[in-house]
Amino acid sequence: MEELKILVVNNHGQFCHLIHRTVRDLDMDTKIVSNTLSVDEILEEEPQGLILSGGPTMDRIGNCREYVENIDVPILGICLGHQLIAKTFGGEYGTGNHGGYASIDVEIIEKNDILKGFGSSISTWASHADEVTRMPDNFLKLARSQYCETEAMKHPERPIYGVQWHPEVAHTEKGEELFLNFLEICDNY
Repeated sequence: MEELKILVVNNHGQFCHLIHRTVRDLDMDTKIVSNTLSVDEILEEEPQGLILSGGPTMDRIGNCREYVENIDVPILGICLGHQLIAKTFGGEYGTGNHGGYASIDVEIIEKNDILKGFGSSISTWASHADEVTRMPDNFLKLARSQYCETEAMKHPERPIYGVQWHPEVAHTEKGEELFLNFLEICDNY
């Protein structure tokens, strides 16, 4: 795999720097960028992929919706980034029944390219203070849990993925594999 440039979009989440470090440690050219950059400023960076970090609330998501709508590279949304992707394509998000960070067992429904090599379930570290409450029409559901029906999803045509859990933290099984799968998607796009 050639060295790819992956931009980590900072949505003010506490794990943004950990995402950056995880991707960097996989020998990728990576950079944290503000979510207030314009689409043109993002394109000037010539990324092969975007990762939308988690964050506290949708009102701090900056220009991420414009990135998802207008930038044609693979995109991975984590937690708030996942919820923003759902909202952008007509889905809904809202308050979950299980707030706060906790260990969550996730059932893998579809071992799509982002979850390639995964078993039937993994233990993850996730917050469900907010979550996707209705997946966008035609999206492919990749994973669910007893707490949330849409733990992971994929756009029906574009390489856009969302996960509710945090693959960047040590408590999540197969987190590094998820990033490697995403990087392979970026490399092949």
